[in-house]
Amino acid sequence: MAIKDTFGRTHTYLRISVTDLCNLRCFYCMPEEGVELTDKAHLMTLEEIVSIAGEFVKEGVDTIRLTGGEPLVRKNFAFLIEELAKLPVKLKLTTNGILLDKYFELFEKVGLKHLNISLDSLEQAKAAFITKRDYFERIMRNIETALERGFTVKLNVVVIKGVNDNEIVDFVRYTKHRNLSVKFIEFMPFKGNQWDWSKGVSEEEILTDVRKELGEVVALEKPAHSTSNNFQVPGFDGSFGVVSTVTKPFCQDCNRLRLTADGKMKNCLFARNETDLLSAWRSGAAISPLIHQNIAQKKYSRDGMTVFAKEEFEQNRTMIGIGG
Repeated sequence: MAIKDTFGRTHTYLRISVTDLCNLRCFYCMPEEGVELTDKAHLMTLEEIVSIAGEFVKEGVDTIRLTGGEPLVRKNFAFLIEELAKLPVKLKLTTNGILLDKYFELFEKVGLKHLNISLDSLEQAKAAFITKRDYFERIMRNIETALERGFTVKLNVVVIKGVNDNEIVDFVRYTKHRNLSVKFIEFMPFKGNQWDWSKGVSEEEILTDVRKELGEVVALEKPAHSTSNNFQVPGFDGSFGVVSTVTKPFCQDCNRLRLTADGKMKNCLFARNETDLLSAWRSGAAISPLIHQNIAQKKYSRDGMTVFAKEEFEQNRTMIGIGG
């Protein structure tokens, strides 16, 4: 039975946060005062992640993306990947890239080919300012290694005015001789991240900057369910896209579901209501009815928010608590 909402959208893509731990402290993701970590007893075990993922697959999910926090800091992550690879799904990973060198061979072995790597600056000092840690050289080395080994690589860049918006063109230039995609992501509001759209940079502004420096760009065909509008500078090996969640929502053919590290199902990144699948699973109850009940509550766009009012988005989790 397909996981279908009341707008006729079939959901086949599950994002699973495997941990709320991270080895970086990006300010747009984690509040300055830090977060209260989930007690280990309330987190999904690796076996529970695999079993619950299997229930989603029975309902039609064919793509699973692992996120965090930073998923690669989860203890015994190799076991998790090997078990999930036995499911009939396409596996993908979102990571900050620090620990990738430990897993390239395993990913090749199980067929995980799609990597989204978070990188908000091409300047070492600025990257350290954003992340509060300095792993820049290791991350850049792992990006180059991933490309050399034939992985499909996307760089996730959260663009914030006055912080890294002056690097937009530099990121596009980075694609000239590299077959990768840069995804510019509009600054989005979550609990505790001091969001204000005056710090945001829109798709229109991004394209204006690129055209001013590099000339006209070509719009690429948008795949079904894509979260970005995609472009390429003629003659460049790679491409770039813009995830315009704030200025141009792309919800019309959404096929994404989310499972937090503590086993709560969210039908939208901005959903304030969640369904506790983990407690039901541990009690021996069937979770398929809960999955369908949750998706039946899905709003058409951004959990019904037409504007981002603080009293609404502060009811959501922190970004690190949701999963990237």
